Amino acid sequence: MEHKEKHFRSSELIRDIVIGMSDGLTVPFALAAGLSGAVDNNSIIVIAGLAEISAGSIAMGLGGYLAAKSDAEHYESEKKREEQEVIDIPEAEKKEITDIMKVYGVSEESSKPLVEELRKNPQMWVDFMMKFELGLEKPEKERARNSAMTIAISYIAGGIVPLSPYIFIQSSTTALITSCISTLIALGIFGYIKGRFISTTPFRKAIQTVVTGGLAAGAAFVIAKLIS
Repeated sequence: MEHKEKHFRSSELIRDIVIGMSDGLTVPFALAAGLSGAVDNNSIIVIAGLAEISAGSIAMGLGGYLAAKSDAEHYESEKKREEQEVIDIPEAEKKEITDIMKVYGVSEESSKPLVEELRKNPQMWVDFMMKFELGLEKPEKERARNSAMTIAISYIAGGIVPLSPYIFIQSSTTALITSCISTLIALGIFGYIKGRFISTTPFRKAIQTVVTGGLAAGAAFVIAKLIS
């Protein structure tokens, strides 16, 4: 039977979803809870919540876009430097390959065929140095745009969860209780799924996510109540 390895290869997508969803669930939740402690008017809470979700999604999306653009620019800058070094100081670059292979337990003698093959193909040589010397992977062409959209959409999706009860329920107290229950459940599910992708302790991640979101909302509610 043919062996097929299964590896997760969408780490950047998951990272963007985690960034957007975690803040989207937590920040609007804390805002809505805080306003509930200060005012008894769901319309105000909904308007403020929608304004925050709009501003937050734009800010988070723009942050993701700029971060991805910065990564792409850094990659291109380092690539140009490596391309020049392959031309100007090939012997030093060949030694760097040998040094890299030593880290993997490959002797200098055994690494000579690899060095010679890479020397014949400058582009592959540069790609090898980018990955194994600098630890840089070439960013996807549309990475910045996709990152911005993923983070923004995830933020909006997360923010709708704690805000929805205030839209459909007239009583602010009932809406607050419903918002807390639904958001904490969503945080638990989100934390568990996040844990399945990035760690071996999904239940622990679920508990941490719920506690973090609950503390943020609780603090906002108490502070607003004391001030008002």
